[in-house]
Amino acid sequence: MTKMSDIKKMSDKDLISLIKEKREAMREARFNPTARDVKAVQHAKEELARALTEIAERNKSAVTPEA
Repeated sequence: MTKMSDIKKMSDKDLISLIKEKREAMREARFNPTARDVKAVQHAKEELARALTEIAERNKSAVTPEA
């Protein structure tokens, strides 16, 4: 599992590839009846949420200059 501190160190390109990877893993787990690993889906969701949160924070700080 990727920690938030590791995600903060990633570049934007790496974050986007992580997001794509986790979304694909979740899609495969949902639609492949032979691969029903609930824990894997849960971990993928958590990592996806962490990556999306970091992207949102970066976009927010880039748009809103600090006074």
